[in-house]
Amino acid sequence: MTAPTYQYADLPDACVVATRALLTARENIGDTVAARAMMCIHGGAGFGKTLAVNTCLRELEPGEDIHKITFRARPTARAVRYELFTALRLPGEPPRHPSEFDRLLKTALAERPRTFLVDEAQWLSGEAFEYFRYLWDEPATQLAIIFVGGEGCHTVLHREPMLSSRIFIWQHFTRLTPNEVLEVVPLFHPIWQDTDPGDITFADEHAAHGNFRNWARLTAHLRTALARTGRARVDREVLRWAFSRLG
Repeated sequence: MTAPTYQYADLPDACVVATRALLTARENIGDTVAARAMMCIHGGAGFGKTLAVNTCLRELEPGEDIHKITFRARPTARAVRYELFTALRLPGEPPRHPSEFDRLLKTALAERPRTFLVDEAQWLSGEAFEYFRYLWDEPATQLAIIFVGGEGCHTVLHREPMLSSRIFIWQHFTRLTPNEVLEVVPLFHPIWQDTDPGDITFADEHAAHGNFRNWARLTAHLRTALARTGRARVDREVLRWAFSRLG
């Protein structure tokens, strides 16, 4: 898995913060990979799911062979086959017939242990989820699969009892609580380190709402505001200017 861009808006000086959700994900992912099992991480947009998973999986490299697959539309089993063929960098042309394609993938996946991160899994159909289960169930394959997606991912998985019953761990990402915001945000970026806690709470109530993606966007605009005004720290006036940009 190539090194990802961890922070939204290419935010300079931002740090990956070990939130409770990230620490839980680290433990859950480690246990899932060790067991060669499947897990599902789900939650609302911007809550830090992909960031946390990428961070945790990077810690397992290079000892773990990790492949990331992202779907942007509802793929068929055929589309999943082709994505796996590409992710595994298999030589030659993809087989034309499904049975031949399945044999090729099973053979490749039996060569050594592998972990698949299936991001944006809320786009997967029941057929696509079922195909992952089909490969994982093959006794010779050595797969760990981490599905990461929105709430729709959780809903679709639960409609597939043969797959949902095989999910080793479920983890639900939620908004940062007000107390977590005060703990996490000053560690997230230097501009918040000297900010009055009341102003951090004000920013969360009016713009960020416990959403890490919102915090990153807000921080990017505040960096601009501080640079243009020459101010040394965030205050209510600067915050209101940034709020006006967020819509």
